[in-house]
Amino acid sequence: MTLIFNHIFISQHRRFANIILLISALLAVTSLLAQDVPASYSNMGYDKQGRLYLQVSDTLRLYADTSSSPLTLENLRGDPKGTDEGIAFNFQNPDLNGTLYYGFIPYEDARYPLPVYFARTAKIKNGRTEIKIKKRMSGRYDMIHWEEKGKGTLGYRVVDDRGNFLYDGIISFKGTGPFEIDDTIIEGPFVNLLTDQGAVISFDTNTKIKASVTVDGKKFEDAQSAYHHEINLNGLKPSTRYTYTIHYGDNSLNYDFKTAPQPGSRRPFVFAYASDSRAGRGGGERSVYGVNHYITKRIIAYAAQQQVSFVQFTGDIINGYATKTENMDLQYANWKRAVSPFGAYLPIIVGMGNHEALIHRFPGIGRYGLSIDRFPFADQSSEAIFARHFVNPLNGPLSEDGSIYDPNMDTNDFPSYKENVFYYNYDNSAIIVLNSDYWYAPSLKYHNESSGNLHGYVMDKQFEWLKQTLIKLENDKNVDHIFVTIHTPFFPNGGHVGDAMYYNGSNEKRAYVAGKPVAKGIIERRDELLDLFINKSTKVVAILTGDEHNYCRTLIGPQTSLYPEEYTGNKLKLRRSIWQINNGAAGSPYYAQEITPWSAQTYGFTTQNAVVLVYVHGQNVDVKVYNPDTLEPVDRFNLKNAKQNE
Repeated sequence: MTLIFNHIFISQHRRFANIILLISALLAVTSLLAQDVPASYSNMGYDKQGRLYLQVSDTLRLYADTSSSPLTLENLRGDPKGTDEGIAFNFQNPDLNGTLYYGFIPYEDARYPLPVYFARTAKIKNGRTEIKIKKRMSGRYDMIHWEEKGKGTLGYRVVDDRGNFLYDGIISFKGTGPFEIDDTIIEGPFVNLLTDQGAVISFDTNTKIKASVTVDGKKFEDAQSAYHHEINLNGLKPSTRYTYTIHYGDNSLNYDFKTAPQPGSRRPFVFAYASDSRAGRGGGERSVYGVNHYITKRIIAYAAQQQVSFVQFTGDIINGYATKTENMDLQYANWKRAVSPFGAYLPIIVGMGNHEALIHRFPGIGRYGLSIDRFPFADQSSEAIFARHFVNPLNGPLSEDGSIYDPNMDTNDFPSYKENVFYYNYDNSAIIVLNSDYWYAPSLKYHNESSGNLHGYVMDKQFEWLKQTLIKLENDKNVDHIFVTIHTPFFPNGGHVGDAMYYNGSNEKRAYVAGKPVAKGIIERRDELLDLFINKSTKVVAILTGDEHNYCRTLIGPQTSLYPEEYTGNKLKLRRSIWQINNGAAGSPYYAQEITPWSAQTYGFTTQNAVVLVYVHGQNVDVKVYNPDTLEPVDRFNLKNAKQNE
């Protein structure tokens, strides 16, 4: 009788469990179906199984790629744990085999400390490995005195069995055996939002803690415990170098930074510019999963050695084009690791490019399929992930919602411009950062069924914000020079003549919203931007671009041929000249020069790696360009002089 009762109970229990699983599955599908496709897109929906699709034609339906990869930031950090002998790592991937390089980070030995890799390595087998600190790194190899202090910090590098560099990590430990994982700054610190009165210091820790920063005898701290920290330092003096100390757990690290001059001081300063540091060819550090670590570090190191006040880096910092946020997180983390030793001392301001794209991909047509900016826009778009990884000004436009082509004024149908369109000031200069890959649909150049924005196209709300910002800066007596930086060149010279802001001279290319083309084509919008910069502004001196993996400068003015011979649209007349300085030579695979209508006004073209240094001294602006790898000069010219204003 008891056996029969137990059998009935177990059967009923299993049936109940199956019902619960069925209900959970239905709720999951219902949740997906309830997630509306933004009204700005077209021909998209969810089927009965909750799968996102794009209806290309009556007979062709493409489904969004839902595949995943174990190559995520969380996995490759390795979930380090203390052991009797050292630190064990579990990369949550039984198929990962390879090598873990590791070495102590001697924070007290250098201004920009990097791991000094140990002679031995640890073998990664089936996704696991261990660093034997006590056995391998004591005695004559204890160059950070961990045995005496009872704590230390290691840098580690994950390389797979094919030699691919996947991730550079940092972890602190305490104890002399057994060991424990200590509170660690695993990302940063970075100097952000620099002003004449302070800055924001940002960094990430491996544990949720309440951190603080002390500077000039003042303590600034987190409002609450967190993994990501943004600590605002204020009440400081202009043009003053301050030492700051970060306190996290029982640990502390010392750095310094210099506040900006008082606006309009007109003191001499220099800043650096580059873009396109995504993974290159040549092996080793030239490709650390999505990033050319080698050239990126060379650029920022050279800029720091030249005592620049800040670095502007506009787009394509990573390979991108990922379909999962976790993969984008890994690539962004690798880029930040390359620059972080220097970013603790000077601001590195980042803008977006096309390779910052996080996408829904619909395989089935062409080599890459069709793709759009990922949604929900609030937390899954390219723009949202970018804003999560960088600390930029919040003075830009809101979004394209409310524009003349907004399909639904009651809902949010576009991603945010938060921290990807903005401007900032330094002394007598202003830098406007634009986004020419906002709401970017990579396949729109060939297929408009999905709707989305075109590579290189500046949409209406961003354009209106730019117009008002230029008026504001034109009327600011403390601003003498305006630099506009945008990823795609107005006048491509090698690699992107078929798109950027030219598309081989075709004005037909444009954004599509809810299945309809916007009113103005790419060349019309390009000309409207040029009209603002050149004819309606007296202070814009240069457009800093990238996208093309080379360095060159193009004179834009009355003498420049702006159109192909067969162009029949309205033609803009320019009343003065400015320079387009293209520097997409930060490590991405090169593009050679092409013939264009403006080739006669293009100078200094090179495929060598380059960093642009802009020297501002009062009313004068000069430019020097160097190869950060060989340190040889590439170009040199005067951008603006006081006589031009007379």
